[in-house]
Amino acid sequence: MTSSTTPGRAPLSTEQMIAADRRDPDVATFAGGVSSDEHHAALRSSVRQLGRLLGEALTRHEGPELLALVEQVRALSREPDDGALHELLDATDDATAIVLARAFTAYFQLVNVTEQLHRWQELTSRESGPLADAVGRIGAALEDGSIDRDLVVDVLGRLEYRPVFTAHPTEASRRSVLVLLQKIAEETYVAEDPRGRPADRARSERRLAELVDLLWQTDELRVEKPEPADEARTLLYYLQSLAAEVVPGLLEELDRCLAGIDVVLPATARPLRFGTWAGGDRDGNPNVTPQVTLDVLGLQHDVGLRELVRGVEELLGEVSSSTRVVTPSDGLAASLEADAEALPITYSTIRRLNAEEPYRLKLSFARVRLLRTRDRLAEGRAHEPGRDYLTLDGLLTDLALVRDSMLADGDHLTADGGVLRLLRTATAIGLGLATLDVREHSEKHHAALEVLVDRLGEHPEPYGSLDRPARIRLLSAELASRRPLTGACTPGLREDPDSPVAASLSLMDAIREALDTFGPDVVETYIVSMTHDVDDLLAVVVLAREAGLVDPGTEDTPATARIGFAPLFETVAELEAAEPLLEALLGDPAYRRVVAARGDVQEIMLGYSDSSKDAGIAASQWQIHRAQRALRDVGRRHGVVMRLFHGRGGSVGRGGGPTGEAILSQPYGSLDGPIKITEQGEVISDKYTLPQLGRENLEQALAAVLEASVLHRTSLLPPDVLDGWNTTMARVASAGQEAYRGLVRDPGLVPFFVSATPVDELGGMNIGSRPAKRPGGAGGLDDLRAIPWVFGWTQSRMILPGWYGVGSGLAAAREDGRGETLREMYGSWAFFRTFVSNVQMTLAKTDLDIAARYVRSLVPEDAAGLFDQVRAEHERAVEQVLWVTGQDSLLAGSPTLRRTLETRDAYLAPLHALQVSLLGRVRAAGEDERHPDLQRALLLTINGIAAGLRNTG
Repeated sequence: MTSSTTPGRAPLSTEQMIAADRRDPDVATFAGGVSSDEHHAALRSSVRQLGRLLGEALTRHEGPELLALVEQVRALSREPDDGALHELLDATDDATAIVLARAFTAYFQLVNVTEQLHRWQELTSRESGPLADAVGRIGAALEDGSIDRDLVVDVLGRLEYRPVFTAHPTEASRRSVLVLLQKIAEETYVAEDPRGRPADRARSERRLAELVDLLWQTDELRVEKPEPADEARTLLYYLQSLAAEVVPGLLEELDRCLAGIDVVLPATARPLRFGTWAGGDRDGNPNVTPQVTLDVLGLQHDVGLRELVRGVEELLGEVSSSTRVVTPSDGLAASLEADAEALPITYSTIRRLNAEEPYRLKLSFARVRLLRTRDRLAEGRAHEPGRDYLTLDGLLTDLALVRDSMLADGDHLTADGGVLRLLRTATAIGLGLATLDVREHSEKHHAALEVLVDRLGEHPEPYGSLDRPARIRLLSAELASRRPLTGACTPGLREDPDSPVAASLSLMDAIREALDTFGPDVVETYIVSMTHDVDDLLAVVVLAREAGLVDPGTEDTPATARIGFAPLFETVAELEAAEPLLEALLGDPAYRRVVAARGDVQEIMLGYSDSSKDAGIAASQWQIHRAQRALRDVGRRHGVVMRLFHGRGGSVGRGGGPTGEAILSQPYGSLDGPIKITEQGEVISDKYTLPQLGRENLEQALAAVLEASVLHRTSLLPPDVLDGWNTTMARVASAGQEAYRGLVRDPGLVPFFVSATPVDELGGMNIGSRPAKRPGGAGGLDDLRAIPWVFGWTQSRMILPGWYGVGSGLAAAREDGRGETLREMYGSWAFFRTFVSNVQMTLAKTDLDIAARYVRSLVPEDAAGLFDQVRAEHERAVEQVLWVTGQDSLLAGSPTLRRTLETRDAYLAPLHALQVSLLGRVRAAGEDERHPDLQRALLLTINGIAAGLRNTG
C-alpha cells in the first residue's frame, strides 16, 4: 500500500502497521459485550427473563391493560406510517404517559445492566488480560534490545493513570436505581451459574422478581436538583466500591506481570490514583463555595478512612503470626514500645490476647490511629502526634514496618501478599479516596487583581484597561518581587461577599486549610478555564502567593509550591496557541521555579467539549492531537514532564470512545508516565456499576498508559509518511470545520435546535448542580454549555456533534487526490482509525427518520429547512466513512454491536414518539399551565432515551 502523496515509496511493513495501530478491545463502549453468536444468545436469554419479570411487575402494579398498551405502542412504532401511533399517543392522558415512559425506561435499565454483566463474562474468558499483554510486549522489546531495563524502571517511578470523576454528570439515573441494578446483576449471575443447585436457582429467580418489582416502585427522577455534596456522595459510591473490590487485585496483577519480565514494581509506586471534581469545579457553578469544598473533602475522608479501617481489620484477622514461630525486627519492636506509650489504653486492651502476635499488635495500633484520625477530622480537633495520622505517610510507614519485618524473617508470602496489597491500596486511594481538583474561570482572577493592583496606585493605567502584553509584564514583575498585594486592602475588603478579592482569596484560604487539615495530596492542581495567554496563569499564581500557597523564591533561594497550576485549552484557537503560551510561561523565571518546586511536572488540560462545539469534531480532534505534539516538544526543551489531562465526555462529540484506544492513539512521546482523564455522566455507571467490569476498564487503561509510556516514545513511521498523513488530516479538519461552522453560524440554527430538541426542558431533570447555561450571557449558542448541546441533539437522534462536517472533510481530501492516503491512514494510523471508528459508531446511532418526526411536529416552518442540510451532510458522512473503511454498511465489522443497536431501536422508537407528543403538549400549554404530570412524563422520556442510547452527554 503506497501513499498518493509519496509516489514510489515502499509500503509499510506488517510490523510497522501493527506498531502504529495496536488497538485494544472496546471495553468502555462495547454495547453488546459479546463477540460470538453463543454469547449473544446468552445475553438475549437474560434480557428475555428480566423482560418477563418486568411485564409481571407492570401487571401487578398497573394492570394488564398497561402491558397491552406497551405492546400496542411498540408494534405501531415499527410501521412506516406513524400516523396511527401519534394519534394513539396524543389521545393518551398524562398519567398513562407517565407509566408508558417508565415501562420503556425500566426495560432499558435492565438491558444495560445485563449487557454489562455479559460483557464482563466475555472479557474474563480471554486467555490473558490487558496488563499481561502489554507487559508481554514490553518484555519482548527488552529481549530484542529495542529498549533497556533502566527505561522501564524509570517510567514505573512516575507511571500514574488517574481517572477523574467529574461533578457535572449527564447521568440521569439515581443512586437508588443504580444500587438495585447492581443487585439485579449479581442475582442474574447466580441464577445463570450452571454449578448452582436447582434450589439455589429458584431462590435467585424469586429474588430477581423481587428486585425488578422494587425497581418499578422506585422513582427514577430526583425530587430536587442535586447539590455538590450529593454529587460527591454518588461518586464516592463508585470510588469506595473500586477501592474495596478492584484496586488490590488490579495492582497485584500489575506486580505479578512485571515480575514475569524481572522488573520490580516499588511498593511506593503509585501507578493508579483517582481524582474528582465534585466540590471543586467552580467554573459557572455558584453552588460550589469554599465551605462546600471543605465539606466535600471532609465527606471524602470520612468514607476513605472507613475503607482503610475495613482493610486493616480484614488483615488483622489473618496475620496471627506468633513470636513462638517468627522473630520481629528490632525496628518493629521499637515501634511497638512507642505505640504502647502513645496509646496506653489501646495497649492495655490488646496486650492480653495479642501480646505474642507482633504484627497483629502493630495493625491494631494502626486501626486505632485511623479511627482517631476520622474522629479528629469530623470534630475539627488538632493532630496528636503518635495518636492519629496527620498524613498518609504515617499509615504507610506503619505498614512498611510490618512488611519489612516479615521480609527480614523470610516470610515473603505474607509480606508480598495481604500486607503489600493493603499498602498498595492505601498508596492509591490515600486517606480520602481521591484527589480533588479545583477549577475556576480566568476572568475571576483578573477581577480580583484589578481591585488589588489599582488600590496600590503605582501604575498609570488601570489594570482592567491593560492589553495582554502589558498585563503579562506587570504580573511577571509582581511574581518575581514577592511583595504582598493584600497589604493595600482596607479592613473588610477581604470579607466583603460582593468583592472579587474575597471570592478568590477565600478559595485560596480554603485550599490552604484543606492542605493543612487533610494532607499535601488532598488538592493538587488548580485548573484555569478559558486560558487565553500567559497572564491567565500568572494571575492565579500571584493570588496563590497572597494566601501562602506559593513562594516563587529567587535565583538564590528555592521556591515552594503547595499546589500546581494547569491551563485549560478549550477552543480550537486556544489549542492552536498552546505551544507559544507554554513556551513563554516556562520561560518566566519565577514561574519556572514554581514548576521546579512541583517536581518539574507541568499539567495541561485539553478540552474536548468546547473545541468540538466550537469547530466540529474533525477540527477538534486534530487540533488536540497537534497540540499534544507541540506541548511534548516544549516540555522536552524545558526539561519538564508534561502531565496531560484529557477532558473527555461520554459522547463522541465530547471526546468519548474507548479509553484504551484513545491513550494508544496519542502522538508518540506525549505520554511519559502520568495522565489524567475525566470520567463523566452515564459513562461512570456504564463502566463502574459492576466492580468486575470496573476492573476490566481500569486494567485496560492502565495497560495502555504503561505501553504507551514505554514503547511509544519515538516515531514508528518514516517522516515522509507522517508528513503526508498530517497534510491530509489537516485538509479533513479544515473542510470539516468550514462545513460545521456554516451550520452553527446560520441564524436559524438556534431556533431549530431549541424547537427540535428538549434542550430547554433539560433543566427540570435535576441531573447536575451546575446551570446548563453560562451566567450573564445573551442566551445564544455561545452561552450554552457543551453537555446540554450534545445531550439535546442526542435526544432527537440527530447526534450531529459526533459527525457533522466529517463527510465534507473526507470528501474534500478525496477531491484533492488523497483518497488512497485516507485508506492507508485508516489501516495504519491509530489516531485516524480511532477517529473514524468513533464517528462510524455515532453515525450508526443517528436515526434521521426518527429525527424527522421531531422536525415535522415541533419545528416552525421557517426554521425546518435546516434539516435538509443536516440530512445531506449525514448522507455524505456515511458515504465517505464507508469508502475509507471499505465496508458495505456501518458497523459491518461489529455485527454484535449492530444487532444490539437494532434491538434497542425497537424500544427507543416508542419513547421518541411519546416524547414528540409530550413536547408538543408542553409547549402548547405554556409554562404557567403545564400540569405536573405532563412535565413529569416528558422528563421520564428524556431519562428513558438516555438510558437506551448511553454515551449521551
